[in-house]
Order: sequence, then C-alpha cells, then structure tokens
Amino acid sequence: MKLISPVIKYLHSPDVFDLSSYNPEEPDNFGFLLQAMIGPEGTDGEESFDIMVVTPKWLEKRAAEVQIFLPRHYLVVKEYDMNAIRTFIEEFIEQSSAETRDEVALLLSRLGCWEFENYQPYVEKKLRR
Repeated sequence: MKLISPVIKYLHSPDVFDLSSYNPEEPDNFGFLLQAMIGPEGTDGEESFDIMVVTPKWLEKRAAEVQIFLPRHYLVVKEYDMNAIRTFIEEFIEQSSAETRDEVALLLSRLGCWEFENYQPYVEKKLRR
C-alpha cells in the first residue's frame, strides 16, 4: 500500500497578524496559537493542527497562576524564529507518513490538536413513545 505523506499547506495564527514580521513585545515571554494546515502531498485538502508556541518564561508564569496544568500540544521555543519553527514542524511531519488518513492524523496529533480529534459522528436516535 502507498503511504500518505503529509506536508504543510500553510501556517496561520488567529493571535498574530503576520507571522513573518511578528516581533513579540517580550522576546523571552510570549505565547500564541499557531494553526498548521497539513494535508497529503499533491492534493488540495488540508486539516488543522493547533499548536501553542510558548517560551519557557511564559510556561513558568502560567505554572505560577495555577496549581497544576497539563501542557499538551505546546511547542516550547527559546525565541521567536518563524523559520526555525517551520523547519521543526516540517521535520516532524516528514516522520508522520502512514497508510491511512487516520493513522497520519494520529501521528500528527502528537504535534498539535487535530481539528477532528474528538469528533463523533452524529447518530440520530429515535424517541420511544
């Protein structure tokens, strides 16, 4: 069976207007949501994987605000370097080829929260009378 090879279609952030020119106010203390739109190589389709990009100082501040938290889908960076972030994500997804879409998504969900991660198909239930 032929493997599905995922690629980045584009990166987007609802928190950062322009990722290429972003300059955090505090270079060592920031966090923002990055949405990696990833799909099979050679196709038009893509699915969203949400990643929180944060610095260690941002994590430390967050940990001080709550007693316990579970940072899943976080990418910890020393400084903001969009080229380095993109390269890291590209190298991660190069290791995520698989035989089915769901297998690829499962591998990629270690990087970011897959938009269909908790999806359950709607099943209409008939009411008993």
